[in-house]
Amino acid sequence: MLPASKIAAIPTANGDIQGSVLYRLNKRRTTVRGLRSMIGVGMCLAIFMSTVRSKQSSSLQKGEELTHFHWPDGKEAAVSLSFDDARLSQIDHGLALFKKAGVKVTFFVLPDGVEKRLAGWKQAVADGHEIGNHSLTHPCTGNYAFSLRNALEDYDLARMAQQLDGANEEIYRQLGVKPRTFAYPCGQKFVGRGLDVKSYVPLVADRFLAGRGYLDESANDPRICDLAQAMGTSFDDLDFSQMKKIVDDAIEQGRWVIFVGHEIGERGYQVTDTKALEALCEYLKNPATGVWLGTVQEIAAHIRTQRENTNPSATKK
Repeated sequence: MLPASKIAAIPTANGDIQGSVLYRLNKRRTTVRGLRSMIGVGMCLAIFMSTVRSKQSSSLQKGEELTHFHWPDGKEAAVSLSFDDARLSQIDHGLALFKKAGVKVTFFVLPDGVEKRLAGWKQAVADGHEIGNHSLTHPCTGNYAFSLRNALEDYDLARMAQQLDGANEEIYRQLGVKPRTFAYPCGQKFVGRGLDVKSYVPLVADRFLAGRGYLDESANDPRICDLAQAMGTSFDDLDFSQMKKIVDDAIEQGRWVIFVGHEIGERGYQVTDTKALEALCEYLKNPATGVWLGTVQEIAAHIRTQRENTNPSATKK
């Protein structure tokens, strides 16, 4: 390639040709310098991220050594089966299934739903199932048509406290039990709107051993999860292989899965499939699987006790 000084000296019939060559040469030099700069920045970022990951890995390893978690009886993970809303199929189809499988589950109930099958819910208590609180009237965002006149956007903390306490009172009146765990309706944890939005997680933490979410994307790490907002994984509309995959991932990571269902019957929207549920119970009950199958209250209590034993100054919530 000729140097720019030589190009400038070449006689041309048209000065535009000379200018075009100079323009292309300068553009090429600028491009090369830009590429070199980008490569340099990329290398610096790669070195930086590698250092950060190394420090995070080192920190995690130290944390694991300090907070190693023990499930009882050498189990590798924990699973809870929970069902919301006190739907009729939970009594009509669920109780017999769970009794046959020898499984105890957690029912997060609405008092109105309990009233519709009161004898059945009394049987659920007699069978040893946990009864949890799911609020008095199931308030969710008003963006859901069913909750338009019971919208969390129109609530404040005092009104939400009435939902929690009122449901506890009604459930105790109906079934003679006081719920120790709570499930957030629609998995939503706020009241108000805009600048006035507030979390009602502290209300749950003050009243219950654990609060369970919904439609979350992870199982709970027992070392660090916030029991007041434990993660809940839907198993409505899943087949057994999909449920098993969630459990197996939890086993690999030593975590706690809280499954969340609604109706019990033929697989569909907000319906936990009966056959898949039977297969899941069998899998979880098999000692070779290495899973502790317990109610939300049982497993949350164990986690809290483990934390207190590891760190006696730890808070109880």
